[in-house]
Amino acid sequence: MSIEFGWWNKDDDGKYQVNVAVHGGNISWTRKQGHHSTWEAHTPSEDDRARLITEAERRVPRRLISQKQFDEIKRLSENLGPGGLSGRRHRSSPEL
Repeated sequence: MSIEFGWWNKDDDGKYQVNVAVHGGNISWTRKQGHHSTWEAHTPSEDDRARLITEAERRVPRRLISQKQFDEIKRLSENLGPGGLSGRRHRSSPEL
């Protein structure tokens, strides 16, 4: 499953774009402020997590994602931090 979600948020610093990529049991949250800036890791707030669930719920009735995919997104959205390798397939490297 490879799905991307995106929306705009506004805070004291101005507007910024949030992008959430769900791929292979992993989730990554990134943000970008301005057209010429690079994507950087984003630690999601509770509002961001709720927005992700809302965006995913809107896709289920239109059959853009299945109920199983929605359940996986809901589970992954509860992970803390910006993600990257925060899903079930993440294996930490052994201590060297």
